[in-house]
Amino acid sequence: MTTARDLAELVRLPAALTVPGDVLAGAAAAGWPAGARTAALPAASVCLYWAGMALNDYADRDLDAAERPERPLPSGRITPRAALAVAGGLTAAGV
Repeated sequence: MTTARDLAELVRLPAALTVPGDVLAGAAAAGWPAGARTAALPAASVCLYWAGMALNDYADRDLDAAERPERPLPSGRITPRAALAVAGGLTAAGV
């Protein structure tokens, strides 16, 4: 059974704290354009970042089985299909 902790590990949840700063710096450089689109950019960027982490683990699952067997996919805590679904859902949310 997949737990929230397993999903958090799959997407490297804490690492996403670095992502909004890039978007906010870009908005500041553009003169802070107002509106809902600008406000949604940090959340969209985090979703795309997390999707990339899940997709990376999906793509590297065979290598990780040998080098990092404790990760969610090689350990069997998350199935490859579930990781791909998470990546697809987060990509859709980010777009």
